[in-house]
Amino acid sequence: MDAHKGLALEVAALSDVGCKRSNNEDSFGYDQASEIYVVCDGMGGASGGEIASAAAVAEVIRSFGGSLGDSSTAEERLYDAIVNANTRVLELAQADQRLQGMGTTLVTACFDARRIVIANVGDSRAYFLRQGVCHQITFDHSFLAEQVRNGTMTEEAAKASPLQSLITRAVGTGESVSPDLFDAELEPGDMVLLTTDGLTRYADAPEIAQVVSNVADLQEACQRLIDVAKQAGAVDNVTCLLLRAVEAGNNSSAA
Repeated sequence: MDAHKGLALEVAALSDVGCKRSNNEDSFGYDQASEIYVVCDGMGGASGGEIASAAAVAEVIRSFGGSLGDSSTAEERLYDAIVNANTRVLELAQADQRLQGMGTTLVTACFDARRIVIANVGDSRAYFLRQGVCHQITFDHSFLAEQVRNGTMTEEAAKASPLQSLITRAVGTGESVSPDLFDAELEPGDMVLLTTDGLTRYADAPEIAQVVSNVADLQEACQRLIDVAKQAGAVDNVTCLLLRAVEAGNNSSAA
């Protein structure tokens, strides 16, 4: 694993079908050589959801890795990779009538000289954890979240609404895509969680912090987060990808 001025990343990830679904439309993937990490939550009829999420993950990793060494910033490379993923999913849908209308949410992170750069489309989220405190980094691109942000709905009303899955942006559903981008400086011990709404329907930031901060092993922490969702009924698939910054030469990746 390459070091960045004394820092390296540990990674672990797990995905679970949940308690109600018969198929898993979530996908995750990463490439530690190019230090790109992706989680997607697909949607679409037939097997469209699985195809969309898997294709988006693969294309982001391929595209981002292929741009290593060029003069672009990490933000530009990440943005371009998501644009390419959007094109790929759209092409697959247009080539097969059964897949028309499929798409996927996406949340991704890359490691760049002690920074973590994050991008998202849809309601899959990134959280930042430092010294036992967890903050949501990304903003959901969903009808309910936007209603809360503009003040027309309370958070309590949004949580009770039947419109939990109504997203306003996705990868592969249109000719263009508009990801949000964020970045943060990392210190040893900092953690980043990429996850789907299969978890975040059941666990808020303090609950995530409580679970993750009490478990040293990242793979076990992913499992415990999934267990929280499943103990609450897990009506959707649940995927967690955890990153932890460590001093270079002192990492023990669980993956």
